[in-house]
Amino acid sequence: MTKVLIVVGERPQQVSVLRDALRRFRDQGASIGVVGDVDAENLGLDPAVAEVRTLPAEPVDPKLRRALARTPQPSRALWLRAWADPWVRRRTRTADVLVALDPTAVHTVWEMAQRQPRADACNGIGAAGRIVRARHEGTHRVTRRPAEQLSARAGIAVRGARRAAVTGARESLEAAMAPAVLRSRVGGRFWRSAVAAPGLPERVRVALAYRVHLRSVQAGRPGLAAATTAAAAGRVGGRKSRADLLTREAADELALGHVPVCLPEAVAAELALADEFLARQPARAAKSLHKALRLLFHRVPHFDQLSSPLAERPAEFLAPLRASAAARALATPRGRATAAARPPADRPLRLLVMTNGNAHFLREIRQRYAEAPEVELRYLHLADDEVAAPLTHNPGGIVEHLVTGRSEYGNRVEEWLRPHLDWADTLFVDWCVAAAGMTTLVDPGNTRIVMRLHSFEAFSFWPHLIDFSRVDDLVFVSDHLRDFTRQVVPALTGEQAPALHVIPNAMDLRSFDRPKDPAARFTLGLIGTSTVAKDPRWTIEVLRRLRAEDDRYRLLLIGGGLDPTASESVRQYQQALSADLAELEPSGAVTRIGHVDDVPEVLRGVGVIVSSSVRESFHCALVEGAASGAVPVVRDWPFFARSATGARTLFPADWVVETPEEAAARIRAATAREDVWRAEGASAAATATKTWDWSVVRHDFDELLLPGHQG
Repeated sequence: MTKVLIVVGERPQQVSVLRDALRRFRDQGASIGVVGDVDAENLGLDPAVAEVRTLPAEPVDPKLRRALARTPQPSRALWLRAWADPWVRRRTRTADVLVALDPTAVHTVWEMAQRQPRADACNGIGAAGRIVRARHEGTHRVTRRPAEQLSARAGIAVRGARRAAVTGARESLEAAMAPAVLRSRVGGRFWRSAVAAPGLPERVRVALAYRVHLRSVQAGRPGLAAATTAAAAGRVGGRKSRADLLTREAADELALGHVPVCLPEAVAAELALADEFLARQPARAAKSLHKALRLLFHRVPHFDQLSSPLAERPAEFLAPLRASAAARALATPRGRATAAARPPADRPLRLLVMTNGNAHFLREIRQRYAEAPEVELRYLHLADDEVAAPLTHNPGGIVEHLVTGRSEYGNRVEEWLRPHLDWADTLFVDWCVAAAGMTTLVDPGNTRIVMRLHSFEAFSFWPHLIDFSRVDDLVFVSDHLRDFTRQVVPALTGEQAPALHVIPNAMDLRSFDRPKDPAARFTLGLIGTSTVAKDPRWTIEVLRRLRAEDDRYRLLLIGGGLDPTASESVRQYQQALSADLAELEPSGAVTRIGHVDDVPEVLRGVGVIVSSSVRESFHCALVEGAASGAVPVVRDWPFFARSATGARTLFPADWVVETPEEAAARIRAATAREDVWRAEGASAAATATKTWDWSVVRHDFDELLLPGHQG
């Protein structure tokens, strides 16, 4: 009689096929056992055909439960549960054929075969059928020699000892990497030496260094994390292993909401990999370059903190990028075959306005040129274009095309964009993001290309994916944004750089001229708190200082709030902000009103408009508040405070303050009496409307888009 033991790790997909096969086995004289997460009722098996052993889902043995809790792999867990069952052990010792019915069961059958080396082990019911038939017909051959049987049993002992050693080592490592140990001088010195110990296999060194780095960061020892990583990386010979270690560490720190201590090293290592592949495998080089760019310009260091290494030390931060041959290939100017044509004299100018960003800043521009008889206007938001929309989500495709010089992605962009370029005399692209990068993959012919860069793009990788040699004019909304972007994007300073213009945002400020409620005098307004960069906690600190002397002051928060799921650092800021609000909202000191459609009406109840941001390109909401007659109080935006241009050169000097103390002092002085407050507000409104209202700014846009036009 042939004894068959079948292991089932997953619910069988074709139960009827299994039943038929088992009946054939029985007819050929086999005794059949089935073990796994199944039972006879579900399989529909006659007990006379096979004995089914169902493994308990929740083992009683606490030792087995602990072992299963440490075992994430389903295949390994199935083996542990099966071998803990005496019925399975008995069946295995007498089995002639061991069968894995599915991939999850393979490991269990392999382990059983080490313990019953005389049995045939196979994968799948078809293979089992051939063995059973051969045994029944007497044509079966022995598959393993005695020496192999002995080796298998020795292997069991070795694996068991190794597993015990590894388990013990893991427990020891966990204890040795406890926060208290890592915070001690002795513990730090030990781990710096351990990861750099000579003779360690590279795989072990990389795994150990990664764990020490992450645990050090979690223990509040970023310096130790950096030191252990540097010590280990110095001993890692392979460029790919080194890059994988450093980028994995950086990615995990970003997930924790930290600016990685090894970010420059991680970026440099990935760029070194890109440089290595550049000549032989440029497409692979492009992938590493894209990975490095995503790390370098990740949102956590630049958008989800109150500071940015790019703003604080741009040359140092971008040094790895500047030194990379792959990055230089990315930034190589391609130029255009022909210069942009002069505006047509015999027909209206064909103007295509295109964006894949927030269209809010285009409202007045679109209205102006839709009504202008000398312009034929088309507008395209790429999110509404079924061909272009998917293309905007593939920055890696842009990188590949720029590095390799050709790509299927670039062909698709050309096919989509060419008809638009053929129609337009001038293409105006708002926001230097995907639409801008896609546009400059294509030689524009004689179409004039105009782009506008706001603020967020300057802290992203997007300007580095734009071939500015194919752009005729680039518009900024402020001097400080222009100056900063020129620092971080070298293509804007070369011979083939576009003409640079500073034109404020298009705003209809006269609609904000509405009478103020006298009670608004003591109400501070902050419009927009949806990003960490708005730093509403700074305004709350100003409010606390005011209320310490006069509890009539209150704060109105207008607009949507933060999204704590954006990143861990946003969640941490939101948590601190929520604590502030929980303290101040019950007394009415702070009120949140969320999104509103009629902002001018809400601003009637605001007497002081605050800009507490760490970074702004222009801050339309602040200017709109000033136009409403609210007294403006502008924090000297820290990202630009040390530069020659910034909030102090954009706004009147008396609007700008450095600290919450200065802000509180300005507010007290401006609101001391109602007549003083109204006079300050009227002055601010006059400055705003005569400087930034659309009736003024539109002439700058006309000069840009309709050169020589008088109107």
